[in-house]
Parts: sequence; structure tokens; C-alpha cells
Amino acid sequence: MFCTTNTLPMDLLLKQGSLKQEVESFCYQIVSESNDQKVGILQSEDEQLQPSVSKKSEGELSRVKFISNSNKITTFSKKPKRRKYDESYLSFGFTYFGNRDAPHAQCVLCKKILSNSSLAPSKLRRHLETKHAAYKDKDISFFKQHLDSPENNKPPTPKIVNTDNESATEASYNVSYHIALSGEAHTIGELLIKPCAKDVVMRMFDEQYSKKIDAVQLSNSTVARRIKDLAADIEEELVCRLKICDGFSLQLDESADVSGLAVLLVFVRYRFNKSIEEDLLLCESLQSNATGEEIFNCINSFMQKHEIEWEKCVDVCSDASRAMDGKIAEAVTLIKYVAPESTISHCLLYRHALAVKIMPASLKNVLDQAVQIINYIKARPHQSRLLKILCEEMGAQHTALLLNTEVRWLSRGKVLVRLFELRRELLVFMDSAFRLSDCLTNSSWLLRLAYLADIFTKLNEVNLSMQGKNVTVFTVFDKMSSLLRKLEFWASSVEEENFDCFPTLSDFLTEINSTVDKDTCSAIVQHLRGLRSTLLKYFPVTNDNNTWVRNPFTVTVKPVSLVARDYESLIDLTSDSQVKQNFSELSLNDFWSSLIQEYPSIARRAVRVLLPFATMHLCETGFSYYAATKTKYRKRLDAAPHMRIRLSNITPNIKRICDKKTQKHCSH
Repeated sequence: MFCTTNTLPMDLLLKQGSLKQEVESFCYQIVSESNDQKVGILQSEDEQLQPSVSKKSEGELSRVKFISNSNKITTFSKKPKRRKYDESYLSFGFTYFGNRDAPHAQCVLCKKILSNSSLAPSKLRRHLETKHAAYKDKDISFFKQHLDSPENNKPPTPKIVNTDNESATEASYNVSYHIALSGEAHTIGELLIKPCAKDVVMRMFDEQYSKKIDAVQLSNSTVARRIKDLAADIEEELVCRLKICDGFSLQLDESADVSGLAVLLVFVRYRFNKSIEEDLLLCESLQSNATGEEIFNCINSFMQKHEIEWEKCVDVCSDASRAMDGKIAEAVTLIKYVAPESTISHCLLYRHALAVKIMPASLKNVLDQAVQIINYIKARPHQSRLLKILCEEMGAQHTALLLNTEVRWLSRGKVLVRLFELRRELLVFMDSAFRLSDCLTNSSWLLRLAYLADIFTKLNEVNLSMQGKNVTVFTVFDKMSSLLRKLEFWASSVEEENFDCFPTLSDFLTEINSTVDKDTCSAIVQHLRGLRSTLLKYFPVTNDNNTWVRNPFTVTVKPVSLVARDYESLIDLTSDSQVKQNFSELSLNDFWSSLIQEYPSIARRAVRVLLPFATMHLCETGFSYYAATKTKYRKRLDAAPHMRIRLSNITPNIKRICDKKTQKHCSH
């Protein structure tokens, strides 16, 4: 039942703003306190306001004269009803959970928690009959006994779980990380990965779980942002490591990409924890002139931006020797100016490649003619197709020749071996009008070709053994020392007309039942002797004062490079039986890195010797990855974040990245 007051003109209602505010506040309080009736205010455009309140608030009505001049309908909802828990609900297998005044219903059998609105006998009975039909006829004593069991008296373990949006964000970062590692296009996430994931989940689980995959955002722009965030996290971790390390060495090279930009790759080697790590320091495009000064400025800007000290740089490795001129050599000179304590090293792989280029004229002519025969076939697609058909009909082991390239020197051995193996098929295929077709019938020419195939295969094996991660100067010089001894042995064997060390040449001699003529034998010996002398020029034998680093347990006299205190520490180290056992189990890098805490002085000196790069393998590999990532179909791609992820040994902390985000949602 409602009571009303006398109506007054509207003008009087607006005379005092404070009265209006007080009335509105009071009416809101009245409505909030009302639990069983609605209090509303209704006014048409031409009528005066008429307040309506319940009888419960009649005593308070004298304080209210007018309410509002609003011409809209304002409706206040009742306070939501809160159900109370009754002990009889235990007969349905339910106890309460949470606040006693506004509790939730909790099943004593499955521990499922229902909302407060479910505290009704019909709803509780329905849960018992549908979820626990086997217990629907049990009496209340059964449920009470189950409730009082020790298992149920244990306090519930709080679990912190991610929301759906947080989980979707982390999943998006994980998928983007794998896309960057594979070097695939960003669109593969939405076009392939998400549909495949939905199909798998739908077949293995059900459609309800499959729909949750839609919350994982994998659009082109989203994946690009995720990859940048992942790369930034890896870079942040790398910078922190470089700031706390004792020293680092650099390896740098420059090349042009498919869009014509000059790309600079710089790798860094440093000690972290108990090992020596290698990682990508930066991948940058040089927008203007690709000069030595620009290369140095690019590296120096990175160092200054992240506050990395140049004084920690111990060595710079490049493909430019001291006698060469060029942009890389100029950049290395500028680095030497800001890091005067650092040394400069020339890539040992480049030294090896330069040394093996020198050969006698007779062998060089055979090599050139072999390349011309290959180009005659490979330069004409029609010729290549016909050769493939012929090789298949003749049952050859291979169906195509390999193309020679001067840039990739490792191809030379494989190219010559393939040409020699297909000599019979080429003899049938070659047109007699081709001027070099007679070479395939000349046994002396084929003998030289067989020797070149063997010697370049052996040189390639040595080159490959010097590639890889964590290769030290000691490893390279051990390989070269072995090669020099082999060259002397091979030359002596050829002089004695023993060709067992060259399997292709030996098999061919057995096949034709012939011997090597004196001119060919002399050319081979001359090549082997000349190769050995050239390698000695590029890899001179010096008295190394750092042999104690390679094997400290063979040192009996104080090395010249060590002071008395360090030598005493070395004696303590070599007298430790546990350290001696670790030396046989660990690599040289890990062995000295693990001794930093126990023998800091001598171990830091050893690590400083092991830090310099021996080869440019990482830069060569990096440019191969770059070319595969930034193709002619993706010329506008910023490949730097992808290179950071693909060429780094650091795994990004996706949880940390997600925690930094102030808002986690699956929409754009």
C-alpha cells in the first residue's frame, strides 16, 4: 500500500539544488533497504512529480517533500535474495561452503561447489540423482559419516589457475615462438595451425573444448607483435648476462639480402654460469652507406644503449686479414680503437679456403674443363631432363650433376665426385660436336679428375670438422697439424706409386688395369707439397705459451705467460684428483668454466684464452637462415626479431612476458 503527498508546482522543486541531491540520496537509501516491494517514481512530461513510498517509510516521509525533476522512468531493483543453509540439506549430500550468511552449496561426494541460488531442495536432489544416482537412496547418516571422514576434514588446497584469457595469451606466445623458430610466414598460425589444433581437439575430446581454441589469437599482426616481444625478452636476458660476465669476444660479417639492404650480423661469445655460450648480439640493416664506419657506429650504438663496456671485449673475429682492405677491416680497426686490449683474428676457415686454391697448371686445367662440362649440362634445362632419363635407363646411381660455385668452396669435392661417377653416362650423352667430349675418353684426364675428387673430398672433411659451435683455436690447429702430416705422407706414398690413400683413383686404376704416368704422378706430388707449404704459411707453427690451457696436467715447468701466483694455483688445481676426473669428462670450455669459483685467478685466465672465435661459422649459418626467412615473397619483413629467436640459445620466458602485460585479453 502506498501513500502520496500533495503536489506542488515544478518551479519550486528546482529552487534549491541541495534539496534535490538530499532527496535523491534518501530515496536511494529507502529503495536499498526495501526487500519485498519495489519503489518507483513515474512522471509524464505534463504532470508534476508524485513520490510513492511504502508504508514502512511513512515516518520518514515528512523529511521528503519532492524527489526529482527527471522526466524519465527510474526503477530500482530489489536487493538480491540470499538463501540460508539448512541442516536437512545434508540428506541430499550437500554441506555449505564459504560465509554462513550467504553460503555456497558443496557436494560432499564430488566436492563440486554450486552457487547460493542452488540452495533449494529440488536443485540439490536433482544433482544427487543425476550425478550420484547410486547414492540417491542413502539416508542422512551416510552423508554425515562421509562428511566427517578425515579426508574431507582436510583444509582445501588453494589453487591459482590462469583465466581463459591468460591461458590464451600464453598459448599465442608459444605458437608464435615455434613459428619464428621454423622461419614460416606469420599467416600460418591462423590459416593452418589453429584449424589443425581445433580438429585434433574436436576428435580427441569434444566440440566444447575445440571452441576454446578460437580464443588463441594467431593473426598475422598478432604473431608479428608476439615475435617482437619474444625477441625483446631474449635480448634483455642477453644484455644482463653480458653486463655481469668477465669478458666477451665478437664475430661480425656483412651481406646483402633479397631486398638490397646491407645486413650486419654480430655474434658474441661469453662465459655464463659454468659454460661458454655463443649468441646473436645484433642483426641490423644498414640504411645508408655500408661503410666500415657505419658498421662500427651500428655496433657502438647497441653497446652504448645497453651500457655494455667495450673494455670487456677480448677479441674480434672477421673474414678480413690484417693485409686486406675493406669495410669489415675498417670496422675492426675502429673497434680496436675503443677496445685497445682486444686482439684481432682472421677466420681459420677462410685461411683454409685460400690455401687450397693454389695448384699446378695441369690440374687447374682439368678442374676448369670439368666445370665447363657441368655448366654445359646444367645451364640448359632440356639437357638436364634428357640426362636424367638416360641415367634412369642405364641404372646409374645418380640422375643429375651438381653445380659448382666459387662462393661455397665445400661444393668442389662433391661436384667432382659426381662428375666422375657419371662419366659413362656422360660419354653416351655428350654430343661429339662438343669440344670437351674427348676428355671423357682420355685416361690421363680421368686420372687427374679422380685425384682431384679424392683430395678435395679429404680437404672438405677437414673443413667440416672445424665448423660448429664452441670450436676453439686449439681444435683448429690440431686439425691443421693432422692435415700437414697427412699431406707429407700422401706425397711420399705417391712418389712410391702407392695410391691406396686415394680410393677413387685407386679403384679407377684397378678398373682400367693401368698405372699413373710420370707427368700425372709428378703433378700430384707437386700439388701435395705445394699445398703443405701454403698451409704452413697460413697456419704457422709457433711456440704457444698457452699450452697449459689445453692440458694443465702435462705442465711441469712454469709457463712464461703465468705469474708465480697463477702457477701456484695451477699446481693446486692439477693436484686435485676430482678436478683431474672432471677434465676427462668435460669439454675444455666447460672444464675451465666450472673452476671459476674454486680457482678464480687461473680459471679466468684460461677462459680468456678460450673466448675468441676460431671461425666465422656462426655468421655463415646466420646468413643462410636469414636468406631462408626473408625470401622474395617477404621482402618487407623485418627479419631481425626472427633471427634473434632462431640464432639464440636463450629460451624466452613467456610467463614473464605475460606478467608484464597490463591487460590480457584475446581481442585485438
